Order: sequence, then structure tokens, then C-alpha cells
Amino acid sequence: MRSWLAICGALGLGAVATAATRGLVPPFHDVAVEPMAWQAGTWIRQPWTLWTAAWVHTSAGALAGNLLAVAALAVAGAALGAGALAALALALAWPLTTLALLVWPQVTSYAGLDGTIHAAAAVLGVHLMRRTTLQALATILFGGMALKLLAERGWAQPVAFDPGWGVNLVYASHLAGAVVGAWCAVVLDFLLGGPAPSAPAPSP
Repeated sequence: MRSWLAICGALGLGAVATAATRGLVPPFHDVAVEPMAWQAGTWIRQPWTLWTAAWVHTSAGALAGNLLAVAALAVAGAALGAGALAALALALAWPLTTLALLVWPQVTSYAGLDGTIHAAAAVLGVHLMRRTTLQALATILFGGMALKLLAERGWAQPVAFDPGWGVNLVYASHLAGAVVGAWCAVVLDFLLGGPAPSAPAPSP
């Protein structure tokens, strides 16, 4: 549980610290002007941006919304028993989600917690699937994510303007985060997870 809270804390506190010390990238400006943001053409020379891009935001509203989502996932994960294995999966998915954006040539730069939040939700979903008594909750979580991703169509429109947030959203990062997060969780569970916990036997 502490490991899960720690990785969620790193995501949230890193974003707060970045906003406090470096400010927000003005809306409609290319986030590539921010050295901590990820750029498809230069990330090999700046590999740290695979991590730091998650901390950069373009509006106070986007930052606040993402912080609330991270906090909710942190509390939910702790309450549902997400431990070191789930935390490790999220730690791996964090940079890999950013790297996966190379699949979409239209995404030339990226910043924000959106992708990592979707990765965290997917990791938590896989964690729930391993517990017989929580599989229904996992089904609801994955079903909701699937409907959201289908509505966004990130594979076809990787970047689009969202009037609700007033900024361009990289929908591809939502799809990448969900896929990469689930993949990391499943692979680590297969390699390190051991037998799935079973429901307690009924009392005679």
C-alpha cells in the first residue's frame, strides 16, 4: 500500500512542484518550449522527459483535475490493497506511456498527467481482476474506460480540442496509458505475482 501511495505521490507532488517553480505552459503554445516536456524528435537526447512530461501542465484547470484524479486513484488503490507489484507496474508504465506516443506521428510533443492517470486506472483494474471478490468492480472500471476510449477515438484523432477544458487534449495518451498500464500489470503479475488470492471458504 505504501508503495502505491508513494508512486501516486511522486506523480502528484511532482506536478505541483513543477507548476510552483516553472509555472504553466500558456494554452495554445507548443509545449515543446518547455524543457521538461516530451518531444518526439529529441527525446533520445533528453530521455528524462519520458518522466518529467507528466508534471508539465498548460492550465490550472487541467492541473487541478489531474491532481484530483491522482488523489482518487491513490486512495482507491490503498483501500483496495494495491501493493508493491501494482506500484512497480505503474512506475514502469509512467515512462512507457509517453514513449508509446511515437506510434502517432501527429503527436510531436506531450505534457500532462492524463496518460499516466489512465495507466494507473488500468493497473488498478488488473489488480482487482486477480481478486475473486473484486472482479465485478474491475469489470465496471474496465467497461467505463472502454466506453471513454471509444468515445474519444484516440487511435483516429490523437489530438483534438476539448471545449470543456479549453485546450488541445492528446487523446492518444489516454489510449496509450490504458494499454501500457494493463500490459505492465499483466506481465508483472505473470512473472512475479504468484497464485491469485482466493475467496475465503464459507464457515460450516
